[in-house]
Amino acid sequence: MSADLTPVSTLVEEIGRFYVTDRALLRAQQRITRVLAAAQPLPDAEIARYLAAVERYFAGFEREARAHLGDVDRRLARAAQLQFNLTAERSVTTKRVEITQRVLARARELSGG
Repeated sequence: MSADLTPVSTLVEEIGRFYVTDRALLRAQQRITRVLAAAQPLPDAEIARYLAAVERYFAGFEREARAHLGDVDRRLARAAQLQFNLTAERSVTTKRVEITQRVLARARELSGG
């Protein structure tokens, strides 16, 4: 029998706030909630069964979230590189504008205009 059920109860409450449609996890959640509510000792096998259901359900979401995070990171890196390139291009173009303005100003001075 497990002595301290507080961590299990906390996990059960946390998972209870999710919108879960998976039948296996719903059954495991209901079963462990009933046992915890009855203030009965919870067998280690019951805890292990519940944790296995949690692992099965949330592992897929975690993989999906990590893949999405990787995709977002790659897109952010491309955006940062694009911003860097555009900033450099703007700097070069600004210098070209300054140079051409200087040349035009000198040419206008010499033409009397």
